[in-house]
Amino acid sequence: MSNGGFRLLISTAALAATTIAAAPPPPPAEVTPVAAAPSTVRRAPAVTARAAYLVDVSAGTVHYSKQATRRMPVASLAKVMTAYVVLREGGLGDVVTITSADVRHALSNGATTAALRKGERFTVRDLLYALMLPSGADAAHALARRYGPGDRAFAAKMNAAARSLGLRDTRYTNADGLPSPAQGGHSTAADQVRLAATALRDPVLRQISATRRHTVRRTSVHGAHTWRNTNELLGSTRGALGVKTGYTRAARYCLLFAAERDGRLLVGAVLGDTQASRRFTTARTLLEYASEPLL
Repeated sequence: MSNGGFRLLISTAALAATTIAAAPPPPPAEVTPVAAAPSTVRRAPAVTARAAYLVDVSAGTVHYSKQATRRMPVASLAKVMTAYVVLREGGLGDVVTITSADVRHALSNGATTAALRKGERFTVRDLLYALMLPSGADAAHALARRYGPGDRAFAAKMNAAARSLGLRDTRYTNADGLPSPAQGGHSTAADQVRLAATALRDPVLRQISATRRHTVRRTSVHGAHTWRNTNELLGSTRGALGVKTGYTRAARYCLLFAAERDGRLLVGAVLGDTQASRRFTTARTLLEYASEPLL
């Protein structure tokens, strides 16, 4: 059914705008199945994650909602906002030099890296692949250092962007979603879906999030690198477009995902799952649920 609560996110008209209007009241906190007819209600899938939300952006329909406005850490899903801010602060051809601090930041925090090395020089375009595909905290630190400049200033820009997009329950404390400081901030499944729908309107972010592997050849200013996307939906799920995976102990396993099905854009989030692979299984189940015809 077309859910009035989806005005929280995006209408078809709003997708044509450059920013998204501020959100009215939040969506239901519990699972709301979609009504096929006055006498028929589809059985909603069971989701074990702390929160989940799935929206047909094209039609303005909320297909699934569980604890969608519950605030919680979202780990590396924060890097979607990092990419969004970088694309508004700099140019794809800008060159960023990797420092020892960038490398040390990822290693000392036990974070995922893009295996960047001190002294290498990359374009912003390539660093965005390093940020989004292997979820490189070294790339996040380099980009925040350049375009904050610095962690705190960059986090402030992330929060300003969140306010402009109407993400009322979202606060960032760093560019990578790592636990320090303050668990990387917090967001909600609903806010993350809204952010992803906005990000996917950017052709660069849309292409990057849907890329399974990106290779940069060795040059005089950097070594050869191959970065693989951590999103298992790509190549295994019909119409999958990415968007981002995440994990910390506090956030547990998270997934921000999207797919095109029969001309419709479906965008969803799964937050706080205790099993790494189950977030992908849940996403596939939700996408199939949303794709079922209403009889």
